[in-house]
Parts: sequence; structure tokens; C-alpha cells
Amino acid sequence: MPTKPPTVIGRNISWTIFRYIVADALFSFLVAFLFFFFIFFVNQLLLLAQEILTKKVPFFQVALLVVYSLPSIIAMSAPFACLVGTLMTIGRLSSDNEVLVMMSSGLSYRNIFVPALAVGIVISMLSFFTNDVLLPAGTVQFSRLYRQILVSTPALELEANSVKRFRDTVIVTGPVTGRAIDNVLILDRTSDGERRVIMAKNAELKDAGKEGLSLDLNEAFIQSSKEIMRDDYDYASSGFLRYWVPQEDLIQAVSSIGPREMSSVDVRREIGVKNADLRERLDDRYGKALIQGLSLEDSLRKGPSNDAWNRRENYFTAYTREFQAARAIENDRSLLIYRLEYYKKFSIPFGAFSFVFLAVPLGLLAKKSGQTVGFIFGLIIAVIYWALLLGGQTMGVRLGYSPFWSMWLPNMLAGGIGLCMCIVRLRK
Repeated sequence: MPTKPPTVIGRNISWTIFRYIVADALFSFLVAFLFFFFIFFVNQLLLLAQEILTKKVPFFQVALLVVYSLPSIIAMSAPFACLVGTLMTIGRLSSDNEVLVMMSSGLSYRNIFVPALAVGIVISMLSFFTNDVLLPAGTVQFSRLYRQILVSTPALELEANSVKRFRDTVIVTGPVTGRAIDNVLILDRTSDGERRVIMAKNAELKDAGKEGLSLDLNEAFIQSSKEIMRDDYDYASSGFLRYWVPQEDLIQAVSSIGPREMSSVDVRREIGVKNADLRERLDDRYGKALIQGLSLEDSLRKGPSNDAWNRRENYFTAYTREFQAARAIENDRSLLIYRLEYYKKFSIPFGAFSFVFLAVPLGLLAKKSGQTVGFIFGLIIAVIYWALLLGGQTMGVRLGYSPFWSMWLPNMLAGGIGLCMCIVRLRK
């Protein structure tokens, strides 16, 4: 009795082998995902939970903070888990000679590449959904709960050797022991428009309940000056001074929403608004620079016989000032951060897709202990990828490099190297 031929999908691709590799890849992905999830969980959440628990915050609220932080960990773990999982799967198939059996049966490498690519696409889409939908929602809920905790435990806002900005106040702290703070510096602005600088040798932090928090300053020095007349200032010293930080200022410190808390659509819309504002400010500055430049040209054309000749240096100074101000506006750091975050929302999730092109040919090189070798190579590549991503983000913010290339270059390198290795493998 003749046997039924295996089901194929497409050209020379076995459906049975497809399901077999997909199931194996998903299992390896799950193992690798748990590994990376645990690492990010320990580094990002347990440290946060420990810090909050030391301030006697109820355990239930700490647990909720942990839950609201999970989307960020899932979004970061999935691409790296896809890389390691694919390497482990293909490495095992190669070391167990299953790839050799497939090739001897007349099957092509498409039976390996297509299921791995399918898993990479699915993981990329799920990672993007987590990063673009669940992460902003979780971060908003995290901030809302943190504000509630902050109302009941204001001491959370002040840490050792830190700079904390409130609405009209900046507090710089030195070493902290319990509620005692050494070397306190306070920069604020009063309701009358006065700017103040307050320095104290040490201070004691106190919870003022619904009023916010208070700092009892010892050996304080205060200097105040007018907003307009900076040369008109007063100063005083005091053995004891109580400084208040209102509750509404504490809440506002954690209520602002940045690009990380937005979806990609919202970030793109905000980038459009910032671009329009940037163009308006640039037009204004370049317009002023043009006026000064034309005045300078007119004074030079008329020569020394005209009164404008004596003002040429003033025109040149004003032109230079306006032009430099316009160039400074072009390097809008806020807009740059939004653009970096926008491309980051796509590059990290779809890193799983790029990793497939690299993981498949690397996995085929394994001869022995394919899963172990794949796991080790996956960790090495993950570290290199993460270093490139952080390096690109740093260069994008500090040196003004293209946000697109800063965020997508690691993916392009992984995909490009993988494609070259695939072409070499297929030609053999």
C-alpha cells in the first residue's frame, strides 16, 4: 500500500518539518526569555522594590509597581530571547545531524530558514505591541500609583548625592543617613519673582503629611535677588531654618509624560508639533540675523562718509549673535530625544526579525553541543548589540548624530552580516 507523501507548503518546504522547527524554536525562545526576563527583573525591579520597601511603603503597592513595570522588561527581553532561542534551535539541529538528513533527503535550507523567520516575525510583532501599547499604559499607571505613594511617603523623592527638580525648586543633596542630609543646596524662585540660593551644612527631612515635606536646615545661608535687577540682592544667615516643599510640587515632579510613556503615533504627532515650533523660532532668529546682515552690508556700501559706517561693528556683533542663536536652536535636544525614542520604539522590537538572519547561519556552524554553543554565542551577540544601541543613543544625544542611524544601525549590522553568511552557505 503506497504511503501518503508529506504535505508541502510552497516549493520544497515540508509542513511537518515546519511545525517541528517552529515548536522547537518556541520552546527555546521560552527558555531564553525566562533567562533574560529574570536578569532585567533583578536589575530594574527588585532594586526599585527594595528602595521603596525601606521607606515602609505597603507591600501591595510595591507589588503593583512591579506589575506596571513588567511591559518594559518583556519588550526588552523578547528580541534577545529570539536571538538566543533561534541559535539554540538551529545549533541543536546541526549538532544532531538533522540538518544533514534534511539535505540528504533533497530538502533545501528554506525548510530551516522559513520557520525561523516566521517565529522572528511573530515575536517582533508581539514585542512591538508590548512596547507601543502595554509599555506606555503600564508607565502611566506606574506614575499614577507612585504619585499616590509619594503623597503618603514624601521622603521617597530625596536621595543621597542627587539633584531633584520640583516645580520652582531644585534641591541638591549630599550624603544621607536616615532622615539626616549633609551639604544641602536649594535653588528656588518665590511667588514674588525673587531667585534664592539657600545653603546649609545639614538638614533633617520630615514628613508634613498633606502639606508635603519639610527640611529643617542647620547653619543656613540665604541669598536672594530680583528677577530683573540681578545686582540688587540680599543675604542672611540663620542657625535654624525650616524649608517647605508643597505636596503639589511633589506630585508634579512625577506627573510629566515623556516620549517613553507615549505610543509611536503620539510621539510622531509630538515630533510634528516640535518641528513646527522649531521652524517658527528659526524663522524668527534667521529673520533678525538677515536684518542685521543687511544693515551691515548697507553701512559698508555707503562707506565712511555715512553715519552708518560707525555702527558697522555693532551690526556685525548683532548679526553674529543672532546667527549663533539660530544654530543653537537647530540642535534642539528635546526634539532629538523624541526622535531617538520614536525610532527606538521600532528598532528594539524588530531586532528579533534582524537576529533571525544572523542566528540561522551561525547555528548551522555548530558541530557539537549545539544548544550550549548557541546559548553562549547568543549572550555574546546580545551584549554587543546592547552596547551598540547604548553607544548610538549616547552619540545621538550628545553629538547630534542621526536618530535613525543611531537606533537602526545595530539591526542593520546584524541583518547584513547574517545575509552575507546565508549567501555563502547557499553557494556551498
